[in-house]
Amino acid sequence: MELGASLIMVSPQSAAASREFAESKGLTMDLLVDSANQVAKKYGLAYTVPDDLKAVYKQLGIDLSKQNDDGSWELPMPARYIIDTHKTIRYAEVSPDYMVRPDPSHTIEALKKI
Repeated sequence: MELGASLIMVSPQSAAASREFAESKGLTMDLLVDSANQVAKKYGLAYTVPDDLKAVYKQLGIDLSKQNDDGSWELPMPARYIIDTHKTIRYAEVSPDYMVRPDPSHTIEALKKI
């Protein structure tokens, strides 16, 4: 289905970590590295992982400081945007809960309406 849009993923992970993630999930979209969460911060989406959650991540073998391009423990909130050719945000879905991810079907429906 062709809707005239481009799909990109923006992540604070290093280019190598992003490629590894994309390959493990079979993703073919463009991957952009948001070093130090510069873009996420402009959209008000970046946060520092709290110490209690950092401890859980480390117990699970996840060390964000080794995956993130800047060595930080910062993450962006899960978000999905549709931005038109005039740089206007036409659709946004954001969750402060890192476990809640935007549903792709909502984005597709919004894109069809645009």
